[in-house]
Amino acid sequence: MEELKYRGKKREGRHRDTWDPFQLNPIGAEKEDKRRCFQLAQYLVAVIVGIAVLTSAVVAKGSLLVLSTMSSKTSMRSPKEKQFYMLMLVFCLVCPNFLVFLKALWKCAFKSFIQPNMKTMLFVCVIECLVSLGTSVLVLVVMPQFDVLTNLFISGGVCIVCAILQIVFRLQRKKWKIIYPICSIILTAAGYCLLGIDYYVRVSSYVDRQSSDCFVYIGIGIFSSLLISLCWWENPLQATNRMQDTLSELDGFRDFVFVISSILRIIVIGGVYLFYHVLIEKSIVWNDFNLQNDDWQLLQIGLWLFFLQAFCSAACHWFGVVACKIHAVRMSFALPVCLTGPALLLLGIILFITQAKKLEGPNESFHEFCDSLVHLSHVNTTPLITLEITRSICRTSLNSYYLQWPFSMLLLEGVCMWSGFVTCTYYVWKIKVQRIERTSQLFVRRLYESAFIDLSLLLNTKMKVPRARNQESQDDVQDCVIYLCATMWHETYDEMLKILTSMFRLDRYRGDPKEEHNDCFDFECHIYVDDAFMIEEDTKKRVVNTYVNDLIAVVIEVYRVFTNKEPDDVSIIETPYGGRLMFVLPEGNMLYVHLKDKALIRHKKRWSQIMYLYYLLGWKGYIVKNPQKIPRQNNLCRASLISLDGESFVLPQYDNDYKRKLISEDNTYILALDGDTDFQPKAVILLIDRLRMYENVGAACGRIHPTGMGPMVWYQKFEYAVGHWLQKTAEHVFGCVLCSPGCFSLFRGSALMDDNVLKRYTTTATRASEYVQYDQGEDRWLCTLLLQQGWRVEYNAASDAYTNSPQEFKEFYNQRRRWGPSTLANTLDLLHSGAETVKKNTSISRLYIFYQMFAVGSSILGPASVTLMIAGAFQFVFKIPGTDSILLASVPPVLYIIVCFVAKSNNQITIAAIMSVLYAFLMTASLFSIIGDMVIQGTFLTPTGVFLVSMTIMYLVTAILHPEEFVMIVYGLMYFICIPSGYLLLTIYSLVNMHVVTWGTRESNKKEGEAKKNKNMLCDKNCRICCWDMKLQISQETENLIFQQITGQNAQNASTSTPTTNQEMTQQTTVNLELQVKPDTTKDEGAQAPPTGNPNATNSEKGNDTDSSSSDDSAEKFSLSLSDDFSLTGDPEETEELQFSDWVKPVKDEFLKKLTYANMKRNLQAQIRYTLRNKNQDDLCEELVLMLTDTLNGELIGVGPEDVLTKSQLEELQYALTERARRILKTSQMNRLEKRVMRAIEKTLIAPQVQKLDEGEQDFWNKLLERYLKPIVDVKAHQDEVTRELKSLRNKAVFLYFIINVLWVVATFFLQAIGNDVISIKIPKYYTNGSESGDYLKVEPLSLMFLLSFAVLLLIQFLAMLYHRIYTLIHVVSYRSTEKDYKQREDEDDDDVLIMENHSANGLVITSEDLSQ
Repeated sequence: MEELKYRGKKREGRHRDTWDPFQLNPIGAEKEDKRRCFQLAQYLVAVIVGIAVLTSAVVAKGSLLVLSTMSSKTSMRSPKEKQFYMLMLVFCLVCPNFLVFLKALWKCAFKSFIQPNMKTMLFVCVIECLVSLGTSVLVLVVMPQFDVLTNLFISGGVCIVCAILQIVFRLQRKKWKIIYPICSIILTAAGYCLLGIDYYVRVSSYVDRQSSDCFVYIGIGIFSSLLISLCWWENPLQATNRMQDTLSELDGFRDFVFVISSILRIIVIGGVYLFYHVLIEKSIVWNDFNLQNDDWQLLQIGLWLFFLQAFCSAACHWFGVVACKIHAVRMSFALPVCLTGPALLLLGIILFITQAKKLEGPNESFHEFCDSLVHLSHVNTTPLITLEITRSICRTSLNSYYLQWPFSMLLLEGVCMWSGFVTCTYYVWKIKVQRIERTSQLFVRRLYESAFIDLSLLLNTKMKVPRARNQESQDDVQDCVIYLCATMWHETYDEMLKILTSMFRLDRYRGDPKEEHNDCFDFECHIYVDDAFMIEEDTKKRVVNTYVNDLIAVVIEVYRVFTNKEPDDVSIIETPYGGRLMFVLPEGNMLYVHLKDKALIRHKKRWSQIMYLYYLLGWKGYIVKNPQKIPRQNNLCRASLISLDGESFVLPQYDNDYKRKLISEDNTYILALDGDTDFQPKAVILLIDRLRMYENVGAACGRIHPTGMGPMVWYQKFEYAVGHWLQKTAEHVFGCVLCSPGCFSLFRGSALMDDNVLKRYTTTATRASEYVQYDQGEDRWLCTLLLQQGWRVEYNAASDAYTNSPQEFKEFYNQRRRWGPSTLANTLDLLHSGAETVKKNTSISRLYIFYQMFAVGSSILGPASVTLMIAGAFQFVFKIPGTDSILLASVPPVLYIIVCFVAKSNNQITIAAIMSVLYAFLMTASLFSIIGDMVIQGTFLTPTGVFLVSMTIMYLVTAILHPEEFVMIVYGLMYFICIPSGYLLLTIYSLVNMHVVTWGTRESNKKEGEAKKNKNMLCDKNCRICCWDMKLQISQETENLIFQQITGQNAQNASTSTPTTNQEMTQQTTVNLELQVKPDTTKDEGAQAPPTGNPNATNSEKGNDTDSSSSDDSAEKFSLSLSDDFSLTGDPEETEELQFSDWVKPVKDEFLKKLTYANMKRNLQAQIRYTLRNKNQDDLCEELVLMLTDTLNGELIGVGPEDVLTKSQLEELQYALTERARRILKTSQMNRLEKRVMRAIEKTLIAPQVQKLDEGEQDFWNKLLERYLKPIVDVKAHQDEVTRELKSLRNKAVFLYFIINVLWVVATFFLQAIGNDVISIKIPKYYTNGSESGDYLKVEPLSLMFLLSFAVLLLIQFLAMLYHRIYTLIHVVSYRSTEKDYKQREDEDDDDVLIMENHSANGLVITSEDLSQ
């Protein structure tokens, strides 16, 4: 209710100023608030991860201590049991090395292999062998000699080398922090001293008959700890400038080093075990490893302890990585890991106190209690582990006859050891991590030490120290610049509203580009409007069409919604490709609208992409590398634009160009968008994270949600959901995403600029296969080029974008008619170059190529599979025999193939729609028949039943794991009944119509175009010459043009005269000569739009505002004298007449509406409130708003609300407002704000500017058009040749598809005809309770094989989805922890002078004093 009242109050305020106070309020225009549920979920996840880290670390460490205790010499277990438990200890040490070996071997075999440097590899292998030697000696030799408490504490000394290197290399951010590693060394040394004292007391006090050889083991333990501490030698060195080349070189072939070092470590572990226990102790009896039935308890306990230790240590390492990635380093990583030792000690004390009471024995003294434990070892009811741990504690000083106070020495030793490694790893508590930071940037080593999991995690955490400015560091977030590029083709008003709202949301999220942002990015918005011009019917002038008018209206409307005012800074620029509109968004970021004239530049999406890629990456990258090319402006005041915060800045369109001097192409991103895409800033940031953190990622796409209403949209909702849930996640996990959709994808600049990518992307299709691959699915082809060059394409499921989907059956079929062949062509191209791609692309393996081959094969067999499914439906529903049902099911597809060859496209779609409805009824009946059959048979354990139930469960679980999209499961029924339409009829339609290369969607209104043509049609004749059909149409303006040229009057009416070539003459006239081969009924896409002629065609009207007759030089300007044009800023020279084309004035007049009385009043109030938006200026702000509004009302008392003010009225109004504002500020003693208020008044009264394109950029566009983007004029002979090739390609594809699917159907048919008794697989029939019925289900081998293959494919995708879901959750939680919070500013610098940087001249400083002159 409060929201309704607030909107009503705002509307009432607008109603006082105009009779049209109503406005649109697009969804999502409000500020994004942090949702409480997400904050709670974030803390909940952090707590869960922290508990998981602590629990897994305690269990892993405790399991190792228990195994060590039970394998000790003093253990009460039998030698056979001790031998087995010692073997489990060996397996615990081997397990992490084996896992790293498998992972490294996989990467070397299927990812990439780099030839190692033998010297570096030898150095690393020697250190790894020493570390493995120390670990195995400490765990297998030393720890079994000590009690459990000593073993808990002794491992704390493994941080000695790390602490020494920190002192040597001075790695502290502040000098006084060097005390931490010094204290670590002192405390560790003190701990070892206390350990020696404690054992000296034990020996002298004869505690548990402790022998003096314990001092040897103490020395060996200290030496082993020193060897183990070499494990993390890289951490201090990577934080310094030393050995950077060696470490960088090591990163290249680290996988191969891990393969070798893991094997060496396992050999060393085995060698120590055999050397000590076979040669020295001679305690191994090989026959004892043959466990008998009586040894089940031994086997069970040992294996459980081993699996607990191996699994929990790996889980602790993984959860530790997760904790760092979700920005919970302190709470969920450092704190739990540091508390592992104390928590394990506390848990042991609690268990000892509670469980020791269950042990029978006298309780007079602890010594007598320990003596009684020997008798309990033979009692079967005694808890084995509790007994051994209690017996190990009895080996401490607590069991002394004389003195028990030395036990405190042991506890003090534990405190010293624990404090030593905590102070050594103090930097972990202050570490700063990025979102989803790479594991290699979090931890130095991929390998973890399972025996010391808590110490390993802390010591392995990478030290991050400040580097010099001239040194590159991957630890800091790199600045990046993003170019949002939206291509528009006949979008509706509502669709334009979505994309503009999204851009304005991103502007609000980013804020002022002069200020730093947490996400370290800057951006520009570019909209490329295809087919933006038309010839006005009455005046014959070249003007913008209704789509551009709608776009301008949308920009103004969205600007009002976000700022309650009109656009302030608007520039109109003529360009060689048409025109450009330039806006400054509310926060100061730039928006460019590029208006393309299809008579001057190629249209369609691919050519628009080439246009902006060459402009943003080619031209802008060139001027960044050549700063002298950045345009200089003599009159800074005239070119200055003012952002919404009231601060002026010079040439904002070159601001990002200046910033790009410090940003590489690797951090320059292109966000490809469609003209109807709706997205939130979060979606963009999540994609940026993927490219920023992984240098080999060339593109990343988000989760695309289709929008709209109707059955076709429902089908697509589930289709998109399944495609993203299973297929895209599987591609992401096992290899690379094959298609990053052009409606919402982020591309890396350096990837697009790579060899064989952008240059090849400019290839003009000349052959039939090129038309299919290049132009029917340009986004998929671009991704194929990236993959073939070695770049990775990823998918982020949390990056949501919404786009309109086809709502009509015809539009849907035409869209998929383009997508289907293009998808197949690009996939086959990738598979054909699979061997080369595997060599170049580390993310694509041979197994992934095999996976894609299997997926392509499944899709090719789709029609046959659906046909057999329909045959099964006939069999279920109508009880038709198997062979007859296959014949009956094959008839409709064959008939539809014939229909597609002989009928027109519209008729094909109509018949497909009718057949789809009939198939839907059949599929519905089949579904219920299958369910009924399972009920009748009393079991679902049949191939069909199991498949149906398993698929239902799998999709249900998948939907549950996507809670925000769970409703999509409802559309699954619609998807199921439409399977024949989507996988049978649509496949046939796409293949048979492969030769049709028109777009098929968003075409111009044909009826309107025909009406316009017929209205001015003077001649419309159909002629037949031999086998050719000729159609001749002459419109009225063509007749006039021809008549003028015949009579020589053309030059008299033109403002300038240029020679006209025959080719230009052909473009200027609107004579349509359509030569068609008789059987071909398809029309070119261009014929669907009304003929507009050349936009620069000669105008028959006289005067200064006539159009140019030249079609080659679009830079020619025409004089137009406007008495109302004015500029409030600038020199008198600026008042001279500007020369521009006819389309400029209507566009400028549209923006001049901001100077009406109603708009100016609202703009002035908004400008003042935003300029003085600090809380401490609220009173002054409201006073200024009230008084200046009164002044404006008084000055314009006779002006209507919709009247545009003249130049004299504006000058008088500016003077009155300025004087009134000065008096108010002087009275309030706020003179320091005078210049800011004056700028706000100037912004309110500034008019749109008409600018000329810079000469350098003008030359760039001319050459780009000439080289790549000149409109294609196909010769009739070439068109015929392409049509023939396309039909030939179509015939080959249809034949191949037909033969493969027919073979599959025929094989199944003959298996049915032979009979199940002869060739079949008999499967025992079971009821749901698990009992066998005695009957057998007979299944054809072919069908069962295909069913199992398809099930395996889905299972693989399901497992990939589970993996991808976990990492998506990590990314979302990490983003929520750094999400921007929109808060009102508390204070702001109110300095009088604004210093601005002029990027075109070094050392020049401009102040606001200069701007006010």
